[in-house]
Amino acid sequence: MSNSAKVSSRDAILGRIRQSLGREAGQYDAPKDVLDRLSVPKSNAVVPARAQISHDQQVALFEQMAIGVNATVVHAAGAEDIPREVARFLVEHNLPARVKTSPDASISGLPWSETALEVTAGAAGPEDAVSVTSSFGGVAETGSLMLRSGAQTPYTLNMLPDTHIAVVKASEIVGTYEEIWARLRTEDGQGNMPRTFLWVTGPSRTGDIEQTIQLGAHGPRRLHIVIVDDQAS
Repeated sequence: MSNSAKVSSRDAILGRIRQSLGREAGQYDAPKDVLDRLSVPKSNAVVPARAQISHDQQVALFEQMAIGVNATVVHAAGAEDIPREVARFLVEHNLPARVKTSPDASISGLPWSETALEVTAGAAGPEDAVSVTSSFGGVAETGSLMLRSGAQTPYTLNMLPDTHIAVVKASEIVGTYEEIWARLRTEDGQGNMPRTFLWVTGPSRTGDIEQTIQLGAHGPRRLHIVIVDDQAS
């Protein structure tokens, strides 16, 4: 089927729907109440009480929940300490001294030369065992990370390597999902939304095999989270 035929079929279907609703086609075809709801989205009425706490408590809860789903968590006083923490973690777990980082400057621009690690930036391939990426933020109620795809944050870094080291700023950890979605709409909601999002809650796992939890089934076997205490006094 040609592209013009596909468009014509689509227009025909949408035309019948408009006709049944008694509406005419136009650039702003949605009813006003729909446009208003999209421009000023409302949060859910029910929010978990465990997340309605001070920010310091939210960071502590995020760490507790992440550890509860088999992630490991460490704090770094500043971004400059991240390379040393990554090197320490790899030695501690007898992992290769070679990492693939996301190209964004917040990760690739760190002082990696102060370590003995072999560091390259870009999308991950089958040969990459360890990745280091940034995170958009963390959610305390479940210990989850929100990761975005893009040229500076390739999706493969979150899925292919057996060990995923994710960096999140303490200031970007919030209590609930509603809060992080609101921040995303504010920062990227005007036509800049990433193509995909990935929610990460601990290492990849499955219970399909004899109802026994197996880590690393569909993604990284290890998730190590580095919280940068950028709000420390």
